[in-house]
Amino acid sequence: MGIDIQHVIELWPDILKAFGQTMYMIGISLTVAIVIGLPLGIVLFITDRGLFLENRFVKGTLGFIVNMVRSIPFIILLVALIPLTKFLVDSTIGPAAASVSLSVAAIPFFARIVETSLREIDKGVIEAAVAVGATPWMIIKDVLLPEAKSSIVQGVTMTIISLVAYSAMAGVVGGGGIGDLAIRFGYYRYDNTIMVVTVVILIVLVQIIQQLGDWTSKAIDKR
Repeated sequence: MGIDIQHVIELWPDILKAFGQTMYMIGISLTVAIVIGLPLGIVLFITDRGLFLENRFVKGTLGFIVNMVRSIPFIILLVALIPLTKFLVDSTIGPAAASVSLSVAAIPFFARIVETSLREIDKGVIEAAVAVGATPWMIIKDVLLPEAKSSIVQGVTMTIISLVAYSAMAGVVGGGGIGDLAIRFGYYRYDNTIMVVTVVILIVLVQIIQQLGDWTSKAIDKR
């Protein structure tokens, strides 16, 4: 299965447009995931048993919601959220519409990563902060986040990579991006060249993201 370079050149504007749409979807959904998922992950951690804001009801309720969303396959989530997507962006197709489902999927995913990252912190450090009278906000700001920042950065990297895969899947329902290009040209038109090119783009993109994530995580790791 060869690659027709001339055909790639002809479709290059479409490829660039699709790549831009993919980055647009990832950018929006990652921002939402961090803004909502980070505090959600912190709450899941600090309300757990034995922590300074232990609350079984809050922990149980949020944990149930997070697990429920994470248990739904993304392709089903895309369809299930069509009414919400229509309400928020007044459309059910395109990158903006796909960003709604991507964000909903990314929030609980990143929240659990944050919670796991915080669990890696030595409990003695938290207990020492409580013992000296630090407020919950001070513990979160000055102890939890600084201690877990390297692991959280790795979690951001994992989230971005997952969003790359999800955004490609969004092409099935007309979400735009690389996945949509692969389906419209590579699958429906049996265009092997475009299929190969889109796969290569996704592989290279993931490799770059992983390398940048690993480098950033090591750079800020004080241990």
